[in-house]
Amino acid sequence: MDNRQQPEPVKQVCLLTGRPGTGKTSLIKQAVAQMTGKAGGFYTEEIRNRGVREGFNLVTLDGKEAVLAHVNINSPCRVSKYGVDVAALEKVGIPALRKAIKQCDLVIVDEIGKMELFSVNFQKMVTQMIDRGNRILGTIMYNRNPWTDTIKSHHQVDLLTVTRDNRHQLLNVLTAWLRATEPLKL
Repeated sequence: MDNRQQPEPVKQVCLLTGRPGTGKTSLIKQAVAQMTGKAGGFYTEEIRNRGVREGFNLVTLDGKEAVLAHVNINSPCRVSKYGVDVAALEKVGIPALRKAIKQCDLVIVDEIGKMELFSVNFQKMVTQMIDRGNRILGTIMYNRNPWTDTIKSHHQVDLLTVTRDNRHQLLNVLTAWLRATEPLKL
């Protein structure tokens, strides 16, 4: 009988969580810039006017953009002062994920949050990607939510909490995960 411990398998999904402003999206961009394979999907970025945040753009890794949420969007789907354009997510974000599944080594989903959860199609897409074993790097909302809590606890998901104190250390962890040489550990 072999008593040696088997190495812990590398999980297919790495999701970053943490409070706003801790650098989750920046970490993803830095890690993707260092990888050797091809990445696809999308990230979100703030829309600012004279230093004031007015909304969020959805930006695909192949250069498409759409306004995901804005103070001037009149929508029944709202997060704080922002109206959410669910159609923009479904017209730009979801197709970017589908394309990444077919053509890329890594799918970027930034983010799985309150705004994106207004789309049942987005939820289905995320669940399918995880269940199919796609390699995913993304961010997920910090606060509790029944659906996102299920994603966070999925057996294929490594969840890393980003803080201002550990974000620089996490870049090394993410690049090691992208090389698939070791499981995620802080």
